[in-house]
This record gives sequence, C-alpha cells and structure tokens, in this order.
Amino acid sequence: MQNALVLLGLTATAVITAPVSVAEPPSCDGPSCTPGIVGDVALGAPCDDTSYYVFGTTSWGRLVFCGSPRRYAPRYFRAPTMDGIKVEGATCEGKEFHVAQGPDGLFLICVATNGVTSWQRGDT
Repeated sequence: MQNALVLLGLTATAVITAPVSVAEPPSCDGPSCTPGIVGDVALGAPCDDTSYYVFGTTSWGRLVFCGSPRRYAPRYFRAPTMDGIKVEGATCEGKEFHVAQGPDGLFLICVATNGVTSWQRGDT
C-alpha cells in the first residue's frame, strides 16, 4: 500500500495516540487545601453563587457556605464538616451531610439515596 502511495506522489504517516486519562483531583481532605475559599465574610451576609466556589470563612475562622433557603436570596450559613475536594458521584459512605468542593469548584454534599451514599450537587 505504501509503495502505491509513493507512486501516486503521496506519503502515509501513521499516527499513534495514547489513551486519554481523566485526571484525579488533588488529594485534599479539608478546607485548608481547598482553593477559592473567600475570607472575612459575615455569617448571614448576602452572597452571589450557590453552585461554584461557595465556601468562605468568617473573621474568627468559622467555615460558611453560600446557600439559598426556600428560594430566598442567597446568604452565608454555617457549614457542616467540610471534606476538601471530592468528585461528584463518588462514594462517601459514613460522611452523610458533610460538604465538599468538586475539582471545578462545584458545591457537593454527601447524600444517601436508595441505599447508595455519594457526593451530589449541593445547590439543588
């Protein structure tokens, strides 16, 4: 086949590609290594985004998150235990109601549904 291509003035090049792997999130199991946490926010103060990069700390170091209760305007609430960076859909057995942040900044909460405990979106 290659000789036929040479006679026609064409050259063939083989392209070998390696399999693409999905990057694992960095190892992070608490707020101290979680990026995007806003400092010096006031508990109960208004906030903007309830989906991405929702965490903050108060002036005394309390972890808070931006949430919207019962469709009211979003504001900062005390955060439950924060487990750092986790992947949506990954198992989180034994950490029910803990919160985390996805590698892309998505707000996650550990929820048990139909016998399966996993990290789910926290903004729904």
